[in-house]
Amino acid sequence: MTELTTFWHIWVSVIVIGSMIASGALIIITKRGQKFDEETDQTTGHSFDGIHELDNPLPKWWMYFFWSTIVFGFAYILIYGVGDWTGFSKWSSHGQWEAEMAKAEEKYQPYYDKLTAMTIEELAQDEEALATGQRIYASNCSVCHGPTAAGSEGFPNLTDNDWLYGGSPAAIKATLTNGRNGAMPANGLKPDMTAQERTDIVAHVLSLSGREGSGDATKGKALFAQACAACHGGNGKGMQAIGAPNLTDNIWLYGGSEAKIDFTIQHGRAGVMPAWKEILGEDKIHVVSAYVYSLSQNQE
Repeated sequence: MTELTTFWHIWVSVIVIGSMIASGALIIITKRGQKFDEETDQTTGHSFDGIHELDNPLPKWWMYFFWSTIVFGFAYILIYGVGDWTGFSKWSSHGQWEAEMAKAEEKYQPYYDKLTAMTIEELAQDEEALATGQRIYASNCSVCHGPTAAGSEGFPNLTDNDWLYGGSPAAIKATLTNGRNGAMPANGLKPDMTAQERTDIVAHVLSLSGREGSGDATKGKALFAQACAACHGGNGKGMQAIGAPNLTDNIWLYGGSEAKIDFTIQHGRAGVMPAWKEILGEDKIHVVSAYVYSLSQNQE
């Protein structure tokens, strides 16, 4: 849970208290501006489409109810506080969260200690550990990689054997712990690349997986060596050390059509995988790493 800075505590306090004071002031000012204390047929002089605005006071029940909400608001602040002041009760949602987390850690830490004593390979064969890892995955990872871990455009499929940064237990755990920042520069290492040169490179890239493009693949091969090979390798098989994908298969993170590849080359790509060390902690990362590792172990 992220702590608010002092500025935001003050900002929230001013907005909350100021809004209540302003609401009370508005009622007082409105009441003073009325000419009558009881219902009357007199109008304010405003009319539209045959509808006249009567100069009547607010209903007393409504007035009392509104004042009671303001009084309740101040009473709530005195009891539970606002901003970083916890009020006279000394209770806060953050304090409650910390207490519940401490209680949960005390309860479940022995279980996680047992799991972390096992290797990821061992956990990948343990049904109970995998069930725990699946629950952690569903709560934290499925929003990007999908509930079945099959991924989507821009989010890798975790169930196959195609890995940008490596699919070993150590590599998966490092990815989850520290996150990844992938960057594909626009036009590779040739900023002045023309549209035709890009078309030729696309044709060459498509040929690596047995397909044809509308450009000249032979010219594209020479351009590829100049603009792309430094990351993807001369043979296009990629480089896991920097997260450069293999271009010789039919697995495409951002789409493998001629148009999609052309777009990727022209505009570049920037993929970010957040670091989970501070969010999940090392114990849970160890378990969810085993779950992710297990997803691709039955693949050819």
